[in-house]
Amino acid sequence: MKRFLKNVRALSPVLSNVLLMLIAVAGMSIAITASYVITGNLRDIMAERFIVEDVWFTSSEIAIYLRNTGKVSIRIAAVYVNYTSQSFTDLTMEEGEHGWLNVTCACSAYAVYHLNIVSSRGTKIVDYYRSPTSA
Repeated sequence: MKRFLKNVRALSPVLSNVLLMLIAVAGMSIAITASYVITGNLRDIMAERFIVEDVWFTSSEIAIYLRNTGKVSIRIAAVYVNYTSQSFTDLTMEEGEHGWLNVTCACSAYAVYHLNIVSSRGTKIVDYYRSPTSA
């Protein structure tokens, strides 16, 4: 019995190794969970794609025909015309769907407009369009 009590120091390395393994497993669990959440969000953002197929100008609005070419649904969150936020009709498109986005804006004949269309996930289309004539 005395021999067993004299060798108490042998328990210290075993406990420290077990504790180190627990800390390593806990740390890796947190890292894997965080990377899964981050890549899941990135996958949605990178799968979100839409294109402008047509733009029509009238005296009171701009009609933009959009197509969802990505793998997730898209909701248009904001539209800017010449760097100014404009009111627009709500538009949500599922995979492969398309639709008209009507933006309220007073348009002039032969004017150039800077359009910035932003989705709810932050994907945006930015381009210049020229109004051919007033309606």
